[in-house]
Amino acid sequence: MCGIVGSWQATDCSLDALRAPVLRMTQALHHRGPDGQGVWFDSAVGMALGHRRLAIQDLSDAGQQPMLSASGRFVIIYNGEVYNAPALRMELEKIGQHISWRGHSDTETMLACIEAWGIEESVKHFIGMFAFALWDRQEHQLHLVRDRLGIKPLYYGFQGETLLFGSELKALRAHPAFQGRINRDALALFFRHNVIPTPYSIYQGIQKLQPGTILTFTNPSTKPKISTFWDAWAIAESGQTNMFLGSYQEAVNELERLLSDAVKLRMLSDVPLGAFLSGGIDSSTVVAWTPRQSAHPIRSFSLAFSETEYNEAPHAAILAQHLGTDHTELLVTSDQALEVIPRLPTIFDEPFADSSQIPTFLVSQLTRQHVTVALSGDGGDELFCGYNRYLWAGPLWNKLGRLPKVARTGLSYGLQVLSVEQWNQLYRMTERVIPSRLRMQAPGRNAHRLAEILAFNDERAFYRGIVSHWDESPVLGAQEPVTRLTATRQPDCHSFTEWMMAQDLVTYLPDDILTKVDRASMAVALEARVPLLDHRVVEFAWSLPLEWKLRQQTGKQILRDVLYKHVPRHLIERPKMGFGIPLDRWLRHDLRDWAEDLLDERKMTQQGYLNPTPIRLKWKEHLSGKRNWQYHLWDVLMWQAWLQQTHGEF
Repeated sequence: MCGIVGSWQATDCSLDALRAPVLRMTQALHHRGPDGQGVWFDSAVGMALGHRRLAIQDLSDAGQQPMLSASGRFVIIYNGEVYNAPALRMELEKIGQHISWRGHSDTETMLACIEAWGIEESVKHFIGMFAFALWDRQEHQLHLVRDRLGIKPLYYGFQGETLLFGSELKALRAHPAFQGRINRDALALFFRHNVIPTPYSIYQGIQKLQPGTILTFTNPSTKPKISTFWDAWAIAESGQTNMFLGSYQEAVNELERLLSDAVKLRMLSDVPLGAFLSGGIDSSTVVAWTPRQSAHPIRSFSLAFSETEYNEAPHAAILAQHLGTDHTELLVTSDQALEVIPRLPTIFDEPFADSSQIPTFLVSQLTRQHVTVALSGDGGDELFCGYNRYLWAGPLWNKLGRLPKVARTGLSYGLQVLSVEQWNQLYRMTERVIPSRLRMQAPGRNAHRLAEILAFNDERAFYRGIVSHWDESPVLGAQEPVTRLTATRQPDCHSFTEWMMAQDLVTYLPDDILTKVDRASMAVALEARVPLLDHRVVEFAWSLPLEWKLRQQTGKQILRDVLYKHVPRHLIERPKMGFGIPLDRWLRHDLRDWAEDLLDERKMTQQGYLNPTPIRLKWKEHLSGKRNWQYHLWDVLMWQAWLQQTHGEF
């Protein structure tokens, strides 16, 4: 795992003119790669490449980057891991590629594959997570490549006559050509989704590379050619067309085989390795296979919270004991969590407002004190129907969609008669008679959220309402651009539930979940690996019928049945918990002064980006306890904090 940067200038430039900027860019990513730095230049064509190294495989100098291929034709800078590199070396030998290997790094293997098969064929062979830039010295072509699911980040864009690219925006900002004009339209998307979705970034002229694509430049000032080597939407559609033909038990066995191999591949490391263990199904599934792959107990890590509604630590500890891991738990105090908040704009690098970013960083920080690589359970919800909205959104719309608009309006009004806290009190009084699978963490918030989305006229707009924060954007002078959620082309799915899953696979997963894990882990130089997002697991999951995932209002059924072979059912069966924090309470108390300063009406007016009126109204209602606007307000606060820290506004 590393950080990559580069620039390509259309005009002639000296070596010195290339060196200083790329060194600044590279240094900006020191946190992603504290083990070494490398740069490479070709002043004749204006190309500069930089790399920060976090040494995971082949700790010797033979793993240093930028790395030239054996023939000298290709130069690569690369962030990620290709886990099947040893198998690829054997495959190259079989086809007569007798290579004198310099070391055993996956980077060298990738270059050998590209020389043998070409770039498009090679990336189809790679099993792993990767974002890389490949310079073809013979053809004078630059290829930017991002892995299938978007696990690793890659930004790029033209600033004047200079093409900039890198793992994070802070590296691009370090280049003198960087202009830094705020993209108000992207900012409007941020206030809807609490992230800035691909392909947009917070800056004009800078984009995120779409997952599963290769971008090829033949000149730094001309439009690139884009090719897709793997498309998650196409995989979802293909899986539903070409369904798995075996029995349910055969599917369980095949999923177990795929998961076992995915975990085995991701345990390849020359440095200490551990795992996040929350006690939920996904992380438990990943950890359950580690004893077979290691001669020693793997280390596992979890957070504990004093607030019982957020605390999964007791479950994680019991599972750790059952699975035989060497378990470490950190009790998080409010002071520890609050200390992280001033660092968030730097860690996440562009506005990002999923508040679980805080515990994600804390568990990464804890883990890095003991190991350099951690396995994570991300991806299970999107693949195996795990989010609560998959359970209720489809059935609810089937009922609501038949109601006249006036009836839905009346129901919306009725839901808002009780305050959030009154709904919570009513829920606590009746919780014992509610089936465990239907219990929820925030009934009051959910009731009021439902009231907001009752006005939608079709199921896709209904879903968009479910996943939206600010329906009416407070951004001044902005118009939301098209996203994959609003595009005319949509995945062809058998059901509304599967359509939601496909949407989350290409939007929420890469833009929120994987971004959160990448930035939080790499801020402390920890490599996070996600076995459930092995593309072979993804493809197989989409070939399974929905009823094997969602059964009797219980999600992840087939994943549960795989896990039950290794973990007793009673250790797993409990209501789903999010990776959350008591943000609503903190905003009213511990964070109130900090928030009040950032939400100052005069400051927002002077900045000219936001309309302060609806923001101040929500802040007032939140402080009074009348409504819980924690997520809307966190969006504003993360934008304001980012603007202040990154651009010196105020």
